[in-house]
Amino acid sequence: MLCLLAASRKGLCCQLVMERGQRGGIFSFVAEPSTAEVPPRPGAPLAVIVNGSGGTASRLGDELQGQLAEAFAKAGVAAQIECVEGADIAKAVRRAEGQTVVVGGGDGTLGTAAKELAESGRTLGILPLGTRNHLALQLGIPADLEEAAAVIAAGNATRIDLGRAGDRVFVNNISVGLYPRIVQEREHRRGAVPKWLATIPAVLSAMRRLEVEHFRMEWNGAEQKVATPLLFIGNNRYVLDAGRLGQRESLTDGLLSVAAVAAPTRLGLIGTLLRLVVGRADPERDFASLEDVAEVCIYGRHIRRVALDGELARLRFPLKLESWPKALSVIVPATGAEQSTSHG
Repeated sequence: MLCLLAASRKGLCCQLVMERGQRGGIFSFVAEPSTAEVPPRPGAPLAVIVNGSGGTASRLGDELQGQLAEAFAKAGVAAQIECVEGADIAKAVRRAEGQTVVVGGGDGTLGTAAKELAESGRTLGILPLGTRNHLALQLGIPADLEEAAAVIAAGNATRIDLGRAGDRVFVNNISVGLYPRIVQEREHRRGAVPKWLATIPAVLSAMRRLEVEHFRMEWNGAEQKVATPLLFIGNNRYVLDAGRLGQRESLTDGLLSVAAVAAPTRLGLIGTLLRLVVGRADPERDFASLEDVAEVCIYGRHIRRVALDGELARLRFPLKLESWPKALSVIVPATGAEQSTSHG
């Protein structure tokens, strides 16, 4: 369905044009500024691509169209908004016109878009429409759609690192072992259940089949052997302090953080998780390895499931991972932008 929205002094008017042959849930429309006081940007409308199956987008359903239209209209930005299936995000970003492309979705969606935009030298604008939105939180992007649209309209850009895993890109992290099994269990159980609720039985099920894997790895020119139920590689180092779990002090250090959980038993793993939550993790006790490196190789001769920014992916091993320093230009709030991306 193609919906063209034009603003006038009397407000927004909407014309609907039905197109045969499009899949359900796909829509596209143009939102124009709603008031004369906010001048539109010159040139073509801003490309806005939304993953319609993302957490918030899926929950809002048909209401999303109107909320996005109103948000960009209030921000004074002419925007052409397209909602696509998650599998079509990369294709939609590639065909989008303009130097800046806005993407709405969660971290997995942003990682897919980031690869295309970094390779083409374009800028990412973020609409936090996923379940957890870790990158958006890290960058200080407001969860409110109107506020996020205002940030995008201001156009203040900075550069951040990305992580590479073979031919894939991640904005937050990649994990091998226990967590991909949790994600797989969660997806099997979801249906109409929210992602966070489906995670609880998924964790319990995965823990019953806890396995310690023996990884052969290489970094800094030396081979390492690591036994762990969970291998985690982050795009820059994650904070272990209380109240800041899941955050990073920098997105521009050009490093990957390699963390291998040491706990070989269910009880030990539960203890590690509890210490992480309260900010009392002990690196020597809780991690078999905790290193900051520019690149790392995980050896193997197979294709296996990993969790890439929280989403399942199948990658071929041996797998080379490396930091891609300051690869992505991204729009952030002007206030505090420096603190959100670097030690400053």
